[in-house]
Amino acid sequence: MGIEVYRDDWGIPHLRATDQDELAFAQGRVTAVDRAWQLEVERHRAQGTTAAFLGAGETGWDTFARQAGLADTARRCFDRLDERTARWVRAYVDGVNAGLPEGASRAGQFARVGLAPGRWEPWTPLAVWLTTHILFAGFPAKLWREEVARRLGEEWTELFATDGPGTSGSNGWIVSGDRTASGSAIIAGDPHRFIEAPGVYQQIRLACPEYDVLGLAVPGVPGLAHFGHTGQVAWAITNAMSDYQDLYRERLRRTADGGVEALGPDGWQPASVHRETVEVAGGDPVGIEVIETARGPVIIGPGGGPIGGPDATEGGDAAVGADAAVGADGADGGVWEAISLRYPPRVTGELGFAVLPELLAARTVADVDRAVDGWVEPVNVVMAADVDGGLLHRVAGHVPVRDHANSVRVVPAWEAAYAWRDGAAVPTPRADVEGHAVMANARGLAAPLGIEFAPPHRAARIDTLLAASAAWTPEAMAGVHTDTDNPSAARLLAAVRAAAEDADTPARGQDTPALSPGALTVRARLLAWDRRMDADSTDAGLYAAVRGAVVRRLAGHPAFAALRAPAPYPAVFQPWLALGPRVALALETLLVSGPVPAADVAGFVREALEEVAAGDEPPAWGVTHRLAPWQALPDEDEDDADWPGLSGDHDCVMSSTSVPGYTDRSARASAARYVWDLADREASLWIVPFGASGVADDPHHRDQLPLWLRGGLAPVTTDWHHLTKEHPHDDRH
Repeated sequence: MGIEVYRDDWGIPHLRATDQDELAFAQGRVTAVDRAWQLEVERHRAQGTTAAFLGAGETGWDTFARQAGLADTARRCFDRLDERTARWVRAYVDGVNAGLPEGASRAGQFARVGLAPGRWEPWTPLAVWLTTHILFAGFPAKLWREEVARRLGEEWTELFATDGPGTSGSNGWIVSGDRTASGSAIIAGDPHRFIEAPGVYQQIRLACPEYDVLGLAVPGVPGLAHFGHTGQVAWAITNAMSDYQDLYRERLRRTADGGVEALGPDGWQPASVHRETVEVAGGDPVGIEVIETARGPVIIGPGGGPIGGPDATEGGDAAVGADAAVGADGADGGVWEAISLRYPPRVTGELGFAVLPELLAARTVADVDRAVDGWVEPVNVVMAADVDGGLLHRVAGHVPVRDHANSVRVVPAWEAAYAWRDGAAVPTPRADVEGHAVMANARGLAAPLGIEFAPPHRAARIDTLLAASAAWTPEAMAGVHTDTDNPSAARLLAAVRAAAEDADTPARGQDTPALSPGALTVRARLLAWDRRMDADSTDAGLYAAVRGAVVRRLAGHPAFAALRAPAPYPAVFQPWLALGPRVALALETLLVSGPVPAADVAGFVREALEEVAAGDEPPAWGVTHRLAPWQALPDEDEDDADWPGLSGDHDCVMSSTSVPGYTDRSARASAARYVWDLADREASLWIVPFGASGVADDPHHRDQLPLWLRGGLAPVTTDWHHLTKEHPHDDRH
């Protein structure tokens, strides 16, 4: 048989091969043909070489990737793979290298930047995986807490905690056979990630004599790590919101021979140090110093970007700010401070890649359970079901055993209390499934493993929707995916209701005037609104306008003045450190608690109603709430206004996150939707935001976008006779 490539009506590849390694080669090759530009961007991101063709704007990421040791960690993890898994990964890489020339010839971005496709190394897929997930657990949130404690006060350290509220995550749910029309389980959900074009997930089917699996792959990584259906068993994940990466405050000093020492629990010890150069297209190269202590690589401070007070500056040899230790970069023999990152794969040399081929061969829930025992990063909540009625709901991944303070703040490297406990991992929780179970990044199963979780709104709403039926079908699941009820609006709506009822309440020392007729009209419309964030809803647009006006006023309150100055950290961490977005996502909390007096909050709500009433009628929600995908190189003739409007909002089940008060554009939404039917795999459904191809003029480049926007799902096709066979490729040998 060799290798056979088929396509369905959506251009989704279905691959058949004589054995697992031939199949891995085929997966690598078809991915390179379909996604060459995407793969090369990811390879360069992992190596810290994107600025060489994308320009100075990527220097910050390249510096972080080099100093965090992403590529070197991938090499170490690859070298520790068992021979069977290593051979399988090599086969995938061989396929990528075989397909890149053809794929690059179809992708105009290569010519636009003068880039030739490079060569993938056996460890490159592991580096791509690390690059994709190194910021996934959100360790920069510890920098934010540090700044809040330092500038606002220790008592407010967790004021902006995510379940009070914060960033969105993913949805997933499992319904047991006694609550479905078929009598077999259904697994469904949608991962919420930053939307990239091409998409971060690739629909694909992999078949050989050992298995026949379909699901969602990460381009550049073999197998189906997150979402798959073998016909006998299916699985899915969401982010467990666990904390497993630590930041250490290091004290460093230069030695006479130009080396570096770091202060640890046992005194001063040598640190590794060398210099690298980041090439920059159209600019001068940037020299950086790469330092690694016994805790981990230095990512902030001299040798790793700025640290300290407001006067700290960008650059590898930048001066330490006023709040840091004595000395600058130690050139005069003084001691300086920096921050290092400790993350499990760097410590253990394990990334969990042996799990991937095991999942493909799974036949039962027990097989999936055993496989994910070896999972490392990211830490996930896993759900699985099989055709015999088996159900699984557990956490998988490596969370190190260490002091609780490590999870909250930057901790001192020189104190033994904050060391990891001999590579030990915290036991991962599990739970029984009774009727149905939901995973949506909220506190619950993974609560012992994390600090900040998503608000409970999505999980509670999905639970309510699932409880409404005992005869679920795959098609009916779309109604859960597309639910636009916005529970997080309740607190602001309560404040809007009180705005007219408390007219005599003093605000900032003055009597509160009655609302104007226009503001009363806005108030009445909001209180009659059905709370649904539909793209065509003018009342949802009105709510968003009032919400944004409240957020801006809160962020401008004198109580937060100390947090308005830019945080003294590299630009790559700034999305976690900006006050405005933090206030926007913590609005529910700040309306009822925090340093802003209640009377001022009430006044802001009244002022927001007046502002919106005095201005032009806000447009329907989808006019401003538009898709804003990340693209390494946007199409030359494409404008932001070309992207369509979206339904949903941050805390809706149909989640599409913006930054209220600053932009309604949504960079984060459903990176895929899926429904796995255990009664009949061909009754399963899936969708991605764009299409199977990353090539601009391919008919399957964005053919799924209209269906995705409507919340629709494409059918899964498994009958080979209903697929179109491509011409054979014989470049394996």
